[in-house]
Amino acid sequence: MNEAFQEERFYFCHLTVACVAPNSARKKSYITCSTLLIQAGVRTLHARPVKIAIVSEHASPLALLGGTDSGGQNVYVANVARQLARHGHKVDVFTRRESAEQPARAALCPGVRVINVAAGPPAVMPKEALLPYMGEFAANLIDYYRTEKRAGEGYSVTHANFFMSGLAGLEAKRALGVPLVVTFHALGKVRRLHQGADDGFPLERIQIEETLVAECDGIVAECPQDKDDLLHLYDGDVRKLAVVPCGFDGREFFPVPRLAARAQLGLPREGFAILQLGRMVPRKGVDNVIRAVAELRDAYDDDATLYVVGGNSDAPDDAATPEIGRLRKIAHELNVADCVHFLGRRDRDVLRLFYSACDVFVTTPWYEPFGITPLEAMACARPVIGSDVGGIRSTVVHNKTGVLVPPRDPGALALHLHEFIGDDKRRQALGDAGFARAQRFYTWAGVVRGLETVYLDAVHTAAATAQAAAARVTVQRQSVRPRPVAPVMRPPQKNAPGRAIQRTSHER
Repeated sequence: MNEAFQEERFYFCHLTVACVAPNSARKKSYITCSTLLIQAGVRTLHARPVKIAIVSEHASPLALLGGTDSGGQNVYVANVARQLARHGHKVDVFTRRESAEQPARAALCPGVRVINVAAGPPAVMPKEALLPYMGEFAANLIDYYRTEKRAGEGYSVTHANFFMSGLAGLEAKRALGVPLVVTFHALGKVRRLHQGADDGFPLERIQIEETLVAECDGIVAECPQDKDDLLHLYDGDVRKLAVVPCGFDGREFFPVPRLAARAQLGLPREGFAILQLGRMVPRKGVDNVIRAVAELRDAYDDDATLYVVGGNSDAPDDAATPEIGRLRKIAHELNVADCVHFLGRRDRDVLRLFYSACDVFVTTPWYEPFGITPLEAMACARPVIGSDVGGIRSTVVHNKTGVLVPPRDPGALALHLHEFIGDDKRRQALGDAGFARAQRFYTWAGVVRGLETVYLDAVHTAAATAQAAAARVTVQRQSVRPRPVAPVMRPPQKNAPGRAIQRTSHER
């Protein structure tokens, strides 16, 4: 991301593309291509905010975080929606209804509504089980689009998050012509490379993703690795691809003095504290951190305390979050249960205290499409040790804002933790540099300015596609116009009663 990305601001204006209808010289068929973003400073008529649909079938912006299916995508959707509203746009977020008690609509903030779409049983379900209900989700989504359009409140662009939302958005595009932008958040082919048979999604996911890459109008890659995967694994069109990262909210995440944060959380004042925060699923590699803590004690005779924040319940419950049970067993087997503390799910308004209370934030997943927690730690001026994979590779600058380590390598992690324990000045310098990097490149305001640019490009793409389709129809109709009919040579007729015989000249 460059500095211009942070500084430019874009606005919308209305665009109508006129195409001459076939066989009609006097009438014109108008293709309304939603709206365009116009860079500030360019004179334009009808500059105005627009209405944007964000589709996120399994990740509601109103959901509590830290559970199996509640994490970075929920944060992304909520903050993108809020920031678009701050830019003056109207935003509706469409997500699957998970309870019979959920209202049809709910307000997230001024300018943002959450629409709970009926699709399958009104109950919490793992996202791997939702694909069979996406036909119903898409049909209800299209009905809602049509209702809004009849009321003069049609959507200018759809921003779909995850492949199932993309599938619903593609149906809306085909039915109503609304331009479609997709953020995949994770790719099926990459997931299968790392999880193999443990991947719970059907193979159909990959076919759907390939169709979306081919037919959507814009694709948001969250990091350079994501873009590379889309280009080389999915044969993506580089002209439709843009790298726009996730971000953080400076009103949520900012540095708090370490001792003050520990006091508010009731944590010990002394001691080296390691924080692991996020969803409790195996691919996040929390077991790798526990093994590193054990090696830190056995190989270096260092004492450290690991705090693990996340889960499906406020109190750490093995039944509610089976992954916590698995991790507890590992800690017991390695004789470090006394220094590994599971804290359960925590509200977002206290997460900055956990980041600020630690000496280092550690996240070592096997793979990570982006990884929003390292950014939050950097925003709280804490150094990060992260896996050298995916988005973490681009957000954490090795030996400048933190350290990158191989995934599934507790020995390498333990070595760097040992070095951090003995070097307060280095930790401080890395934390300060991370804070500066987060402020410069990863605010949600800057992220949304980048997304507005993607929306602009998507609308241009949709307009060009519509014009090309109209031109093809014109050529096809012209190619099948009736040709002049040649005179029919009739055979000579026999004499009929009462009809005069017309003789030829030589017969006369």
